[in-house]
Amino acid sequence: MDINRRNLLKGAVAGAAGTALTGGLLAAGARHDADSAAQADLISPDLVPFHGVHQAGLTTPIPQQRFSTHVALDATAANRAELVALFRTLTDRARFLTSGGTPPDLGVGSPPSDSAVLGPVVLSDGLSVTLSVGSSLFDGRYGLADRKPAGLVPMRGFPNDSLEPAVLHGDLFLQICANNPDTVHHALRDIAKHTRGGMQIRYRLDGFGSPPRPAGVSRNLMGFKDGISQPLSTEHDQLVWIQPGSGDPEWAVGGTYHVVRFIRMLVEFWDRVDINEQETMFGRRRDSGAPLDGAAEADIPDYAADPQGNVIPLTAHVRLANPRTPQTTNSRILRRPYNYDNGIDKNGNLEAGLIFVCFQQDIARQFEATQTRLIDEPLVDYIQPYGGGYFLALPGIRDTTDWYGRALLT
Repeated sequence: MDINRRNLLKGAVAGAAGTALTGGLLAAGARHDADSAAQADLISPDLVPFHGVHQAGLTTPIPQQRFSTHVALDATAANRAELVALFRTLTDRARFLTSGGTPPDLGVGSPPSDSAVLGPVVLSDGLSVTLSVGSSLFDGRYGLADRKPAGLVPMRGFPNDSLEPAVLHGDLFLQICANNPDTVHHALRDIAKHTRGGMQIRYRLDGFGSPPRPAGVSRNLMGFKDGISQPLSTEHDQLVWIQPGSGDPEWAVGGTYHVVRFIRMLVEFWDRVDINEQETMFGRRRDSGAPLDGAAEADIPDYAADPQGNVIPLTAHVRLANPRTPQTTNSRILRRPYNYDNGIDKNGNLEAGLIFVCFQQDIARQFEATQTRLIDEPLVDYIQPYGGGYFLALPGIRDTTDWYGRALLT
């Protein structure tokens, strides 16, 4: 294999900063007397419920919201009381924004205040805000060491990774998703404005998803459908949500472990690979998403009928990631990936790839077991994981009196 594929990244900037967002404010200068057609362009009926047993933004139907930002933060609160105040403020802003509140920066509504809405309806745009905590929050600063889940550890590197310290880990992690990029942008700005002094951005990467083409799940930047095989909603209690008696602290019940991996794709080299070889590496057809032994995206590969890997190679990504055996059924994960495009690196190469996001009950049993099976798969010559971390998405906000991390911090 051409070693230059690996050398492409040497000296390149990983691109911790997010992609440039759409310029301009959404409907700047919009007025209450705008005609109905203009209002229809501004208003999305997709309001993602904020309150519930589990946080929003975790199980939104695929394809999920089209745009996202993934933001790791360092807690700068001086003490436990300030940390509580930070979490309460985060809850207040997320509740306000996701229920249709419009940040004044958006230019929608008159007067420009936190209560501004557009006419009798609100601007929701499918916005969801998800808050997770990292292992470093449980150091000596806030007296939380005895409440740290055993399974919440710093993300470790795997063979074929090139992890960069500047884009690893974090005390907190925010995932903000919506149907339009400026909604995501202004939600993050609103949260940052109201939490100054309590937390500071450590690194950030913005994502986008392509519309289904022609149908089904979205495609990654290698051109293949991503996220086809997912646990059923009836399996989430066994695979996604932390349960009572699991060995995790009671405050974590209803939450889920949140893994984020920034994976650069060496797209220039990938584009030179014959489509048949690409499909052999993935184990699926590029056009339809069907497994190589099937005809449609939803078809389940029959590995038992192909024990030697004559149709779907034993080294194919889909076969290693999910072998579909009784021994590996408990290691499946819920994936919510996004693409990213950061322009070019300092060597003039395209800097693009995948924000791999998954949720599970147990990182070691699920993500790490899956990733271990993928060590040295053929795709490693075309991808380069470089950042991200392990986090725990907090349990849901039950009602208007509840707030992020209440059971953890009180």
